[in-house]
Amino acid sequence: MEKLAKDLLAGDKRALARAITVVENGGATASQLVKSLYSHSGKAHLIGVTGSPGVGKSTLVDALITQIRKNGQKVAVLAIDPSSPFTGGAILGDRIRMQGHTLDKNVFIRSMANHGHAGGVALATYDAVRMLEASGYEVILIETVGVGQSELAIAQTADTTILVLMPGSGDDIQAIKSGIMEIGDIFVVNKGDLPGANKSASEITSSLELNTFSTSWRPPVVVAIAETEEGVDQVWDACKEHRAFLEESGLLTERRKQKIQAELSELVAEMARENLKHSMENSAEVQRVLGDVVDHRTDPHSAAEGLIQGLFAGQAK
Repeated sequence: MEKLAKDLLAGDKRALARAITVVENGGATASQLVKSLYSHSGKAHLIGVTGSPGVGKSTLVDALITQIRKNGQKVAVLAIDPSSPFTGGAILGDRIRMQGHTLDKNVFIRSMANHGHAGGVALATYDAVRMLEASGYEVILIETVGVGQSELAIAQTADTTILVLMPGSGDDIQAIKSGIMEIGDIFVVNKGDLPGANKSASEITSSLELNTFSTSWRPPVVVAIAETEEGVDQVWDACKEHRAFLEESGLLTERRKQKIQAELSELVAEMARENLKHSMENSAEVQRVLGDVVDHRTDPHSAAEGLIQGLFAGQAK
């Protein structure tokens, strides 16, 4: 594990790929690797790209890679894919659109399965980001599954969230109605050559003007054609402006704090689930509690309260 960490810090792509596989698999080995590399993380600009399926997220990410590389920065992509219901692996079809960057040594593209995790991102995404940061990547693009309104988790993962919409699909009106506009720091109306693109952008802008914002940042609305890279430079400029705003206002630290809080909540919940599963299989006391619930000698809520106290007492030891 020490050699893997050393090779990763030296920028070895094979080591990076192996390290991400390790954190995806989880367990004690993953924890050890994260502990050894954590001090080297936390410096990259994390950009989430989210939106409904079919709006062109992968094409936009591909075009953004080109823009970022013009600045000479190292860029990585974590593409969170739906898990296969048969193998649990990621469905990799959209990665074909990014194949033009595979020979660039300063670009790293990786698909990760979300393993059914709610919110469009995988639980291991946090640690995968740390592996990329430790390997020297300055900008990390996180493209999410695209499951609509449940993609709110990306706002907890990224520093800057791009919400991608397209004209003519109802996405613009749906976004205004659903409240997911609150997660967007930048709005992109992609496929801007389709009829109604400017109208959609105007409606989104008008809706944003009615919103009450918690900060002085006003999300820009950019019309783009990712396939031809038209307008993508404006999207990247908006990303840089948002990062500068976060740093100058002190909100970057606050967002990172919220991200860690969300991660800790998930980690503790995951540990509790694993501990409960182990207890149910091996603990005579838990089997007794289950029997009491089945026989109606106690109710599920009281049983759960007792179990959670025992689980956390066990973790504390």
